[in-house]
Amino acid sequence: MHFRPLLLAALATLVLASCSGPKPSSAPSPTSVPSTSLQQEAAKPRGGRLVRLGSDPTTLDPQKASDTTAAAILVEVFGGLVTIDPDLNIVPDLAERWDISPDGLVYTFHLNPKAKFHDGRTVAAEDVRYSLDRAADPKTQSPVVDTYLGDIVGVKERLRGKAQTVSGLQVLDNQTIRITIDAPKSYFLAKLTYPTAFVVDRKNVESNPQGWFLRPNGTGPFKLAEYKLGDTLLLKANADYHLGAPYLDEAEFILGGGSAMLMYENDEIHVTGVGLADLERVKDPSNPLNKELQRAGPQFEIGYLGFNVKDPPFDDPKVRMAMNLAFDRQKIASKVLSDLVIPAKGILPPGFPGYNSAVQGYAYNPDKARQLLKESKYGANLAQLPPITLTMPGNLGASVGLDLEVILQAWKQELGINVEIQQTEWAIFLEDVNRRRFQMYELGWIADYPDPQDFLDVLFHSQSSNNHSNYSNPQVDQLLEQARVEPDQAKRYALYHQVEQLVLEDAPWVLLWHGSERYVLIKPEVQGYYLLPLIIPRLRYIYLTEQ
Repeated sequence: MHFRPLLLAALATLVLASCSGPKPSSAPSPTSVPSTSLQQEAAKPRGGRLVRLGSDPTTLDPQKASDTTAAAILVEVFGGLVTIDPDLNIVPDLAERWDISPDGLVYTFHLNPKAKFHDGRTVAAEDVRYSLDRAADPKTQSPVVDTYLGDIVGVKERLRGKAQTVSGLQVLDNQTIRITIDAPKSYFLAKLTYPTAFVVDRKNVESNPQGWFLRPNGTGPFKLAEYKLGDTLLLKANADYHLGAPYLDEAEFILGGGSAMLMYENDEIHVTGVGLADLERVKDPSNPLNKELQRAGPQFEIGYLGFNVKDPPFDDPKVRMAMNLAFDRQKIASKVLSDLVIPAKGILPPGFPGYNSAVQGYAYNPDKARQLLKESKYGANLAQLPPITLTMPGNLGASVGLDLEVILQAWKQELGINVEIQQTEWAIFLEDVNRRRFQMYELGWIADYPDPQDFLDVLFHSQSSNNHSNYSNPQVDQLLEQARVEPDQAKRYALYHQVEQLVLEDAPWVLLWHGSERYVLIKPEVQGYYLLPLIIPRLRYIYLTEQ
């Protein structure tokens, strides 16, 4: 899963260290990246260091990752059997090819003999088996293994301590591994692109179980050269990378904070997003920065406020629906956020596979909101309404976004509901949200792969570990399970449309925003900087020219 802190106030800085969006206009279209000749590749200059602002990753253990901040680093240092290319296709990584049985249950992966760990050792099938088995080992405490590897036969038993190994993993020979899944699922390969399925070196892990990931022996295009908490993270190119050596020598992430715009203007970093505070001046053609401004399309994402539907007062769907109807999303998006976001009408973002343009969502209707609240089991006497606390990532006392302030005020004015804000550090927040400790929480989701299953099944099936709202609807579960194995894509999408509408009627979330077009500043010497709607290992495509 690619959870991210929603932090709508961060539109003022739009840090790109842990998220991505469509490419700048100077880069090839991600849907039509041209094939490049060997001569053209050879002509691209090599060397140099790309510098960006970043944030401390929540973990550097790929099998424990569950958010964009960690994933953006892990996809560069590690790799799995398959990966995602700039065309958003599933393509070979450690596996050079694979075969799928006629019944769709058995995947046989043949490893690339050129694939090596950073220490030079060739990747073997046993390394793959060990890594996937380690992810399912309850001692690893992966928060997402059931989501991304739970389709593999035996993973659930291993995770529950009922088996010593994952039975669906079989090493056929040194370069071949067979994986058996529980049902034919068209999205299974895509799941293997997430860090949970990345390959780690057993000797590396067991040499220092508590801190091996600070000196990881990965297989990715970059090596972790240095990591100083709250200061810097430095990646160095893996010259022997089996899919082609990166052009850059190094990529540095500055973790100590600072003003992204000021650092960009002082030539301290190569890339920054442009937020509300600087947007108008940078869009001015007379501004020298204007020629470095790129427009980036929307990510496959949604921001939302989640209700724990088992906690009062959110155990009453009329309360949840009332809070969705009591504020004007379109007005906030336009007047407060300068149309840098799109009001969410549904769960799936515009342009995403399976997106339903006919979905209605929650139209602003304060009269109906008040009526619903009155009809709820708490409405007769609002004094009996339990106190409400919204927990969000952030430092204690930090300001909340202007959009959230407007929403909180609308709830107070239209419904008489006061909501208290509680803030907690991102890593701790993720741990607590995974344990469903919050009454109400602020979060965002970025797609891992282009399939509606990654939103609707992962976030709303009653048995999903990512269903942090404790939402449960038997009809939704039944439709989701039917969609998992439906081979006809049109029929699958129709099932997901039904699911989406049912979820909206139950209102386990306050829908907020999808990403809209964004503005990014990229130094002229930076080339090949793809801004895609998914996280992929993209640093290896970047090169620096002399200006």
